[in-house]
Amino acid sequence: MPVDEVAHEGVARPLDGVRVLALEQMQALPFATQLLARLGAEVIKVENPAGGDMGRSSLPAMPGPDGRPMGATFLRNNLAKRSVAIDIKHPRGRELVLELAGHVDVVAENFRSGTLDRLGLGWEDVAARHPSVVYLSVSGFGADPSPYDGWPAFASTVEAMSGIYEWSRRGDDPPVVAPVGALGDIGTALFATVGLLAALRHRDRTGEGQRVDVAMYDALVSLTDIVANFWSMGVTERRDPLIVDGFRASDGWFVVQVGRRHQFERLCEVIGQPGWLEDPRLADPPSWREHLEDVIRPGIEAWAASRTKHEAAAELAAAGVAAGPCNDGGDLVADPHLAARNMLVEIPRPDGGPPVLVPGNPIKLSAVPEAPAGPPPVLGADTEAVLTELLGLDRGAVEELVADGVVATA
Repeated sequence: MPVDEVAHEGVARPLDGVRVLALEQMQALPFATQLLARLGAEVIKVENPAGGDMGRSSLPAMPGPDGRPMGATFLRNNLAKRSVAIDIKHPRGRELVLELAGHVDVVAENFRSGTLDRLGLGWEDVAARHPSVVYLSVSGFGADPSPYDGWPAFASTVEAMSGIYEWSRRGDDPPVVAPVGALGDIGTALFATVGLLAALRHRDRTGEGQRVDVAMYDALVSLTDIVANFWSMGVTERRDPLIVDGFRASDGWFVVQVGRRHQFERLCEVIGQPGWLEDPRLADPPSWREHLEDVIRPGIEAWAASRTKHEAAAELAAAGVAAGPCNDGGDLVADPHLAARNMLVEIPRPDGGPPVLVPGNPIKLSAVPEAPAGPPPVLGADTEAVLTELLGLDRGAVEELVADGVVATA
């Protein structure tokens, strides 16, 4: 669906009336605030006038409406936001942000821990002026003292530290880095969203703001929970006592997971291998894994050789065996499930090329029709409007700030 295809006039959304001031970069926080925007919040994104969010310069990129490139990271994480370009290192820029904080429910930031404290825009600075504001901090290692204070953190950094790369690494092969996209960013964003909504609920009941502190490292330890848990139980490397692997079909790969005897029986029936049920080599789940390569893989792949990956997965699924095709990008965008659930959103290209696709909103609410998500903003597109609406500045005052390099407009 195009970003502005459908309007739902008069339909209230859950976060209508919530205003967020986001001092954010890249993905860990921008994904969270975009989720809030999709649920009705007004998100005002504060960007550096010189170049904006670092995600704007990521690759690949497409031309933006202002002729400057918009990187893929920015496109995916900034739908339906307003962009205000303020130099927060300038004393007058700092003061503008503190004044804007008095007109919002949430101040959210994902700078390296301590950076905004040094600029006078940390939690204590905002709370001293506006005690009812909820302050969300997302950082690599949290706001409290950590042995890793000062370390820069991206998704791959905390994914590696969580132990999941070493857990999944095979033999002497190097670790597979970022195997599932931005797990570290989006996983952290989801914890941040939950914490923020809880803090808003607390504020609504008590009138008190508070700081929500989410560390990417903490989030990844939670998402990769098996590493510490299994280690404490004496399991120090990955050993799946079941069938969970990829198998080759005529046009690619599909994945099968079988962990119970009744599932194994169904697998044997579908692929025409009833003899496996009496084979002493395949008596239990650990033995299935032991004989995956010499017995089970040849049997499954011989059956699948005359089927596409989708046909093989569909036959197994129909029999109650968990299976799915390994889609490539073309398979994914053609999937009718995603079309039915509006899970791919089109962003038009100003240069007339085919639209860029970004994920839709995975949260579907039965009482609230899905609203369109506005396009990612041009840098500084809303600077004048926001400063006028919230702070009462007139055009002359805004032009003076522009001339002094404090703010920028589109």
